[in-house]
Amino acid sequence: MDDIDDTLTNLTKPLSSATITVRVIKSFEYRVAKALVLHDLDLTHTTVGELKEKVAGIVKMQAGWKPYRTMEFDTLKLYTKAHGAKTTNLIINLENDEWILDNDALLADTGLENEAEVSFFNRSDYDAFKASPEIKWD
Repeated sequence: MDDIDDTLTNLTKPLSSATITVRVIKSFEYRVAKALVLHDLDLTHTTVGELKEKVAGIVKMQAGWKPYRTMEFDTLKLYTKAHGAKTTNLIINLENDEWILDNDALLADTGLENEAEVSFFNRSDYDAFKASPEIKWD
């Protein structure tokens, strides 16, 4: 049993080669979202704006994202970090608006680390859902 490595997964890879999951949210009310896993992302040199451009480019160009191409995604928000507590809302973390990421900030400076999850969504849709968080599909 001494051979077992108990290093936490968020510490197994350097910030210069992190894996993060981006939850691309099409609808808050209907809980429509799709996960995009990005590997070998350099959090120390990539800004929030650059990550937004990268994800938007994947949504526009890759197969499987066609239903998402009509959406205007403009906001990234931290959903959870590895080994951190998750929110009870299955689609987005409605608490902690200070976790909305600033375009010019480096991802590492925002607290992102390996195995973190962020949500990518339309800010006006988020604000409307937060004002009246009604789920239309259960």
